Amino acid sequence: MGSIGRYIFRTTLGAFLLVLISVTTLMWITQALRDIDLMTNEGQGILTFVGLTGLIIPLLVMIIAPIAFMVAMAYVLNKLATDSELIVMNAAGMSPWHLFRPFLAVGVVVALLVAGIAAYLSPRCLRELNQWVNQIRADLVTHIVQPGRFVQLASGALTLQIRERLPNGQLLGIFIDDRRDQKERVTFLAEQGDIITRDTGTYLLLADGSVQRQQAGDRDPNIVLFDRYAFDLSKLSSGSTTQGGAPKYGARERYLWELYGQDPNDPSLNDRPEQMRAELNDRIVAPLYPLAIAVVTFAYLGAPRTTRQGRTLSLLSAIGAVVILRSAGFVGMLAGTRVPAALLVPYATLIAALAFGYWGISRGVIMEPPAFVVDAITRFTARLAELSARLAGQTR
Repeated sequence: MGSIGRYIFRTTLGAFLLVLISVTTLMWITQALRDIDLMTNEGQGILTFVGLTGLIIPLLVMIIAPIAFMVAMAYVLNKLATDSELIVMNAAGMSPWHLFRPFLAVGVVVALLVAGIAAYLSPRCLRELNQWVNQIRADLVTHIVQPGRFVQLASGALTLQIRERLPNGQLLGIFIDDRRDQKERVTFLAEQGDIITRDTGTYLLLADGSVQRQQAGDRDPNIVLFDRYAFDLSKLSSGSTTQGGAPKYGARERYLWELYGQDPNDPSLNDRPEQMRAELNDRIVAPLYPLAIAVVTFAYLGAPRTTRQGRTLSLLSAIGAVVILRSAGFVGMLAGTRVPAALLVPYATLIAALAFGYWGISRGVIMEPPAFVVDAITRFTARLAELSARLAGQTR
């Protein structure tokens, strides 16, 4: 890669990182505000709040990175065209493929970044997030629940109240109303309880009480008295555990190699096999999008133009092509959970995008929308300008 290639590589990579960090920060703030109750309702500190919400950043980066790369490529190509550098390089005999190499190199870097996040980093962070939330829920019962106060957990599906807390940490007069299972409502009443921690999780050991279970549709509940009952506090979050206490992981929380050849009878399987299959295919195609976006974007914006030839329509066409490409991927994966054949849609669109981009780069043609689309846009712009002028005249 010559000096020109290194210059384009550095500029594109820098623009990509700037866009990626900016958009990811904005999206992270938006998501973090949804969990602000960690500080307001659950008494967690600012460091816990930032650390907990920060665990979703790898997932956001995996989604945003291809789009940020497209924006960076469009910016650099537009800058090269504005400074007439594309025309000079073309006049000097530089082939389109030679100019495309530094953009492809950045695309490979982005693809490797997405592949690493999809295969390991994102599932790892989501697992840590799940475990951290479980610990916060358990700490909530241990330290924050106040005597005489009804506290709602698990999005209001579980209500907890205690009458008294002794200096040694023992709880007296415990009431638990559990409605997390829509098919069954369970109510616990116990004279006392103790918080115990084991390798399998944190439990509230209830003593001298009763449990009332009422199935949906039944009029009379079933009441059972107990001397000891262990209520699993690790289940207060959206996560769950197996009968042996091992955590259950959903499709997004599993490493790439764990999604392949999944046993339907696996006790730690938290999602249906079809969801695992769709997630596996989504992880496989994720690193291919930056490469396809690089080819498509360069095909639309990489050809040299004179100052009289506008680039706006080509830019809009490139954006539209990338939106269609990513939308087809999302739709294919969502529909793939019900119709397995739909999982082929992302592969087909990627192949079509690569073939289309290869053809455009090899020909070196200026790719713009069809003439009827250009004419329609011109007429709409003219009418809009006429309407604006008429409204401006009326206001005078």
